Parts: sequence; C-alpha cells; structure tokens
Amino acid sequence: MRRHLIVLCAGAIACGATGLQQTTTPKFDGARAFAHVREQVNIGPRPAGSTGAERTRAFITAHLKSLGIATEEQRFEAATPVGKIRMVNVRAMLPGTSGTAGPRLIIASHYDTKLFKEFPFVGANDGGSSTAVLLELATALKDQKFALPIELLFFDGEESVIEWKNDDHTYGSRYYVDAARKSGGLKDIRALVLVDMVGDRDLRIFRDRYSDRRLLEIVSRAAGRLGLSAHVDGKAEEVHDDHLAFLDAGIPSVDLIDLDYGPDNSWWHSPQDVLENCSQESLAAAGRIVLEMLPEIEQKFRR
Repeated sequence: MRRHLIVLCAGAIACGATGLQQTTTPKFDGARAFAHVREQVNIGPRPAGSTGAERTRAFITAHLKSLGIATEEQRFEAATPVGKIRMVNVRAMLPGTSGTAGPRLIIASHYDTKLFKEFPFVGANDGGSSTAVLLELATALKDQKFALPIELLFFDGEESVIEWKNDDHTYGSRYYVDAARKSGGLKDIRALVLVDMVGDRDLRIFRDRYSDRRLLEIVSRAAGRLGLSAHVDGKAEEVHDDHLAFLDAGIPSVDLIDLDYGPDNSWWHSPQDVLENCSQESLAAAGRIVLEMLPEIEQKFRR
C-alpha cells in the first residue's frame, strides 16, 4: 500500500435497526488471533506464488474447515514485471438468513507478504495480523445470522513484486473485481471492509481519504461505543490498498489500516515486522470494532 497526507474530518449519522439475528453475543478472542499470527510467522515468507503462500492457504482453509465453513479458491495468472505468477484468492461465505445467494457484505484481508532478497520478511503485521483477524472473525460469526451473507475474502498478490507503481500491486483484488464485473456479480456487493496492518502495539487506524465517508463514520461510532476511540484517531491520509479496486467499481469500501508502524514507520517492510512487535490487544480492538460495525453497515447498505 501507499499513502499521501491530507486532512479529513468525519461527521456523524444516526444508527437505525439492524437485520442481525443473534443466537449468542459475538466475541472476538485476541489471544486466538495472536496465535493465528504466530502460525503464519512460523511458515516464514509468504510472497505470491511461493510455497509459503501455498502453506498459508492450506492453514486458512484448514482453520475455516474446522469451524464448518467451506472455502473456494479463485485461481488466476497475474502478469507481473517478472512474468506470469499463479495467484489464488480464498473465499468463504457465512450465510445470511436466506442462505448465501444474492446481496452480501465482504470483509477482506491480504495474506501474501512482500518479497525481499536481503532478509526473510515474515510479515507478522503486514499480512499476518489482518489474516488472523479474519480467521477469528470467522469463529465469532459462525453461529450468527445477519440478513445478508458475509463473505470472508483473503486476497493474494496485494504486495508489489518489484515496486508499487503502474499495476505492480493489488493483483488479487483487481482480479476479483474484474471477475465480478464480467459475471454480473458486482451489483450484489453492498460494501467492503478491508483490514490491513492492525497488529501494531500502538494501534491507531488511519482515517483513509479514499474510504467511503459513511463507512468511516460507522467505524468512528463503533469504536466510540466500545471505548476504543483512541484506536481510530490515526493520521488522515490517502492510502493505496486493495479497497481501491472496489471503490473504482462503485462499491462503498473502507480500509482499516495503521500504516505508522514503529518509529517513523520504520518497521514497515523491514526485519522488525515480527511477532514481538505485534499485540493481541490491538488485534482484539480491530476485531471488536469490525463486529460492532456490521449491524449498522448492513442496515445502511443492504439495499
């Protein structure tokens, strides 16, 4: 992802009734999410097309299967500056009150890591944290029933192969949107919540300039109700990430990201992006905010 500084202020809108039919109160377990980060770090580097990426997909699929959630792989060949690379998005659908067909919400992350020749980049925060949050959200949501289905979407190829310019980035999200456009399925995507880099011990989610203002306001309100407002008062910047392909297609989208990792962001894409610099409390805060957002997102974007 890339960023550019700009001032942004969020307002407020009223929250209405929701379509959530809870059987139990959804709870997010930060310790379990942290264990999911550890599992990914133990795999090692996970760049697109690598054995590490394949092992990560197997880990994601196995965990979701253990919860009784089926997965589907979306395979494609990406044209990169070093030639074609086989990439795979992983999809999992949590049914709504009427099943899995029709309009839906998407919660997404990328699971690949940036490839560095100089050191083994394990991406505890950048790739690992958001993937872990989605896996724990699956646990929290598997017994819930929203009116709309919720798709958990794990993108491959978010990171650039060489350098973040032209089209050398966000391969998985751009392919997903293009495939949905070709199939006529774009109309069914009501909103996207993208999670990325939320493991920082000093979690302060950016107010992304590109994100849908209504969704940013929902983020702010959800955090406020939970007493977690300090975690969503990060810098106001333009962030280039997987949500842009959806926004370009007219789909309301928001990016939950803290792109200020370590002193002056020095731990981003560095050997310091390790488990010890991440926090289960930050993972729990991010996961709880997403859970708190969902009823209002559904109510405002279901039609």
